[in-house]
Amino acid sequence: LLEIAAAWGAGHEPGWFEVAFLEDLGVRYRLDVESLSTEELIDTLVERVDVIPRSLVLVQAAKESGWGSSRFARSANNLFGQWCFEPGCGVVPRHRPEGKTHEVESFDTVRESVASYIRNLNTHKSYHNLRKLRARLRKAEQPLTGRRLAEGLSRYSERGEAYVREVQIMIRQNDLETRTAAVTGS
Repeated sequence: LLEIAAAWGAGHEPGWFEVAFLEDLGVRYRLDVESLSTEELIDTLVERVDVIPRSLVLVQAAKESGWGSSRFARSANNLFGQWCFEPGCGVVPRHRPEGKTHEVESFDTVRESVASYIRNLNTHKSYHNLRKLRARLRKAEQPLTGRRLAEGLSRYSERGEAYVREVQIMIRQNDLETRTAAVTGS
């Protein structure tokens, strides 16, 4: 993707193979590829196809699953409290309000839960600010830290900015920026 973007920036049109690759990636990242120009598709994909820092993933998993002890983590492999809206797609919350139909999504594996969470942050309109912040940090050649990107999570919880602050505090208190950087080498 980055090679195609660089070539596009240098004035080179993508060939049919590159266009097919971009369109496939666009569908995977939930874009209406038919409505986007090549430039819009490339720009949007470059913004969406990027990492979520391990420190942020770890803290949100711990926070949302009660450190792995929640009913949804244990019975549905759902570490992030992600919802689904098809009957039978997950576990019905015990205290779901009358008239609501959502369920907490069920995953076959924890890995699927993590992949879904990352795809959610990289595609859902609620996390547009996270993606814009990440793109600005990339452009300024600044590190992508969990504490910084947490600023884009105010819509993850009804608690808004209070939730963001708690995530940032958990990352700092557990020294996760240093610990995860040592593990990944980045």
